[in-house]
Amino acid sequence: MENILERLVENSRKAIDNGVYDISESLSHSEINLEDVITKSQHAPLITEVKFSSPALGNIRKISDPVNIALEMVNGGASALSVLTQPFLFDGSPEFFMRVRNAVKIPMLMKDITIDKIQIDAAKKIGADYFLLIQSLFDKKMVPNMEELIDYGHENGLKVLVEAHTMKEFENACNTKADIIGINNRNLDTLKIDLNTTRDILDKSNHSKIVISESGIESQDDIRFLHKCGADGYLVGSSIMKTDDMQQTVQNLVNAI
Repeated sequence: MENILERLVENSRKAIDNGVYDISESLSHSEINLEDVITKSQHAPLITEVKFSSPALGNIRKISDPVNIALEMVNGGASALSVLTQPFLFDGSPEFFMRVRNAVKIPMLMKDITIDKIQIDAAKKIGADYFLLIQSLFDKKMVPNMEELIDYGHENGLKVLVEAHTMKEFENACNTKADIIGINNRNLDTLKIDLNTTRDILDKSNHSKIVISESGIESQDDIRFLHKCGADGYLVGSSIMKTDDMQQTVQNLVNAI
């Protein structure tokens, strides 16, 4: 898929124009501090993801009740949940997020391509604890005012996960007020995955942020490898969503450490 980053930004603009983020609810976020959970965890802290489709894999799982999926993940030991709210290419929705928010107490990340304060307003209303910003979109000037969006989120009681893929993006992300940094092992230009992305960045970096390794995590060995590389936590979506027993899959990954 060519020009994936441009397509993702266009999809967010389309979703905004279509009123996807016009939310009338007002749900509470979690009272659990995810950063404390990650730093104090005796096992692998997992952010598991409710995601039915993606640009890289197409349909991952038949769309079904996101609450049942989320509860399996929580019962397996997930520390937090990421729920897609982007309808285009991901088959997500704020409604899915709200249904899960009403059913679980753990922290939740609104997973979307955030480009506008309208989406941050929606994140607050649906009870999100975190929202996502992708560093490359700002480095490439595809979206303006990153610091303004981070500050706006903080002013509204939300925390921010900033995602990077290259060493330069990681350094830039660490220089923001992001609460957590994600290293995406997937290159969003080519959609190819390499777990060594996390290793190569953390080998060369001096940082004080909590770092989550994202994408391509399928096994206990992957968790152990990324833990050895210095990752503090792990965001896992597709490999869990594709399994028949999600609770057991999550439990196995959590117990990798």
